Amino acid sequence: MLRDTIKTETVAAMKAGDKVRTAALRLIGAKIKDRDIELRTGKAPDNDDDLVVDVLRKMAKQRRESIALYEQGGRAELAAQEQAELAVIEEFLPQTMSDEQTTAAILAIKAEIGAESVKDMGRVMAELKARHGSQLDMSKASALVKAALS
Repeated sequence: MLRDTIKTETVAAMKAGDKVRTAALRLIGAKIKDRDIELRTGKAPDNDDDLVVDVLRKMAKQRRESIALYEQGGRAELAAQEQAELAVIEEFLPQTMSDEQTTAAILAIKAEIGAESVKDMGRVMAELKARHGSQLDMSKASALVKAALS
């Protein structure tokens, strides 16, 4: 499981004395625990790795946005710190599908469910997420679905 891998890597980073990596891994662990606490009142996902991947994707997105803002503001040292955290986060993310693979999956789903217009976008997105959710950047997929249906 991904959660166990992160814990193991945290211990290894602490033993190696890698402070930057240890801090990033502890941050990941804290975010995962926060999500666990949020889900105590609701239904937990069937697959724990899906929960961890979702947390990691959100963290990666936040880091990318922060990097862009820091670079615009001339804060290279803060951008470098965020970049280091992003590198650690991306180690644990599954390989995402390329735009070509995503488009092929969208076209297959579109043909399968008979989607013809933008009105069917919700159905296509739901099926796409169900089949390939952990391998997709849903914001890119949304734009590709919209393009395929228009």
